[in-house]
Amino acid sequence: MKSIYKTLLVLLLPLNLLAQDTTVVKQQAEMLEQAVINGNYQLVVDHTYPGVIDMMGGKDKMLNATTDAMNGLKTQGISIEKATIGSPGKFYAAGTEIHCLVPETVRLKLSSGHATVQSYILAISADGGKTWSFLDINANSKALIPKLFPNFNPDLKIPDSAPPVMEQ
Repeated sequence: MKSIYKTLLVLLLPLNLLAQDTTVVKQQAEMLEQAVINGNYQLVVDHTYPGVIDMMGGKDKMLNATTDAMNGLKTQGISIEKATIGSPGKFYAAGTEIHCLVPETVRLKLSSGHATVQSYILAISADGGKTWSFLDINANSKALIPKLFPNFNPDLKIPDSAPPVMEQ
């Protein structure tokens, strides 16, 4: 009898993944982007993937590093004017987690004009899609994926980052 339940679980899990609501992912990613723009770095840390927080030495160290980095950008005359979250992609089972890519477009104000950057955020849920944590995908974080996610689904392909588009 137990094997029947296990078989049903294995068969129904992919259906559950397909039924995930992309609206929840998008809303939480938009909340995260607004927190970055508004300088609410505590909220950013609270929604960052726990493995990244551990690598940074804990929440306090990550909060300090994030605050310092954003203040450094401001000192250089760089600010985020707008961030737009696109439609989340397909959901992938990755061990006990669900992963998906969320496209983002960020418009930066520079001292010499503007730049638009298109990239991706990796959304991770450990509770069946109710809540999501995030990892901004860049060259450094992309290289850490095998270490951070030993059960990463190889079917989820992460595109290379596009160069920023500069405007005067």
